[in-house]
Amino acid sequence: MTLIKSISGIRGTIGGAPGASLTPLDIVKFTYAYCVKMKERRSKSEDERYKVVVGKDARLSGDMVEQLVCGTLVSCGVDVVKAGFASTPTTEMAVVFEEADGGIILTASHNPKQWNALKLLNEKGEFLNAEEGAAILECAENEDFIFADVDSLGDIEEKDFTDQHLDAVLALPAVDVDAVRNAQFKVALDAVNSVGGIIMPRLLERMGVECVCVNCEPTGEFAHNPEPLPANLTELCEAVKTHKADLGISVDPDVDRLALICEDGQPFGEEYTLVSVADYLLGRVYNEALETGKSMEEITAPYLMTTSSNLSSSRALRDVTEQYGGDYYAAAVGEVNVTTRMKECGCLIGGEGNGGVIYPALHFGRDAMVGVALFLTNLAYKKMKVSELLATYPKYVIAKNKIELSDSALIDRILEEVKTVYASEDINTIDGVKISFEDRREWVHLRRSNTEPIIRIYAEAATTEAADALAQQIIDIANSIIK
Repeated sequence: MTLIKSISGIRGTIGGAPGASLTPLDIVKFTYAYCVKMKERRSKSEDERYKVVVGKDARLSGDMVEQLVCGTLVSCGVDVVKAGFASTPTTEMAVVFEEADGGIILTASHNPKQWNALKLLNEKGEFLNAEEGAAILECAENEDFIFADVDSLGDIEEKDFTDQHLDAVLALPAVDVDAVRNAQFKVALDAVNSVGGIIMPRLLERMGVECVCVNCEPTGEFAHNPEPLPANLTELCEAVKTHKADLGISVDPDVDRLALICEDGQPFGEEYTLVSVADYLLGRVYNEALETGKSMEEITAPYLMTTSSNLSSSRALRDVTEQYGGDYYAAAVGEVNVTTRMKECGCLIGGEGNGGVIYPALHFGRDAMVGVALFLTNLAYKKMKVSELLATYPKYVIAKNKIELSDSALIDRILEEVKTVYASEDINTIDGVKISFEDRREWVHLRRSNTEPIIRIYAEAATTEAADALAQQIIDIANSIIK
């Protein structure tokens, strides 16, 4: 059994002892602490009510966790809007739609079915920052509970925000529904038997796309490992070929990550989801500037020709951004870190290399629906196969490794030694240590695990062999210190 308490929420396996897994006691304690800190953050008069939106993915423990969370909110005098089965981005947007004071998403994202989690949102429908998350953790540990009296209990209402979310996606100027409909695409969709099976077919139908559903019943019985990696998507790859689909789409259980499959059944690569969407948006601005004589800043306002992704994401986004005369900015790993960086730099588009697309014109959160809508629009305009589109982007390969240590004190020694060995290269230390070899367009990123004595090592180069060789250099340095 596992329970992981972090600044972004509480996550664990269902069942077992309190404090060692995600039990009812832990859920109540953490939800109570969230209410306390929400009220401190947003002070109101006695006659004003607090409101929180609660959404969930389709995993098996969802109903149980939802009842506990909603009951705790009500007992704290907070009104609840139950969004029911709702993707993470839908719940995020519902907070804004409802002008609520916050939101709680019940999902363990790509974790297997025995996991669940509480992901915490502020009044903007965005994840809490590190300071706010730490304050909730401290409050939960104090266990100083005072609940509302019977006359001050909250109320519960139920709403479905699916279509409201899709309305906002399809109303975006960069989404061309007519062009997609005229292209007459056929798509195979793997929603891993979660809420993607509800919202994604509805989006495709509204865009005039024929959808072949694979694992689209929201039963919570995940048909395969729910992380949308190539090794887990063999059924989808076969469906694309069998049904002669133009594209394969895979989403994780809470539908904030998007992985694509080419028409030949080969992975498009989750790193290239964001790259492709960024290429479309940047190219759209660039071409409009050429045609109209306007500056790109005029066209993108209030955003800039800038992009951002985390340090472990592919360099391809930087290459594509600079191709259009834009600027790229790196962020520490973690969605809240990326969104913070995007706000600082006025980014037109950003996200993470795990298939997470963040489009500020819609909202500051990873959103597979807007990713699909933008990708299909680009594909309709380009009039080429998905594999042909992929071939137009810079080719990179990322090797992912890790070093397990018996002594966590060795982590700092290893990171310091790497900085010394590569002192003449471009070094970034905002999240672990990233060494960029600009002359070779390669990089290696080392970062510690927050929960285990592990160093994760990501290395990127033009070929698998070169990426593996770069990672091995770091592993050799680590082993020399360990021994």
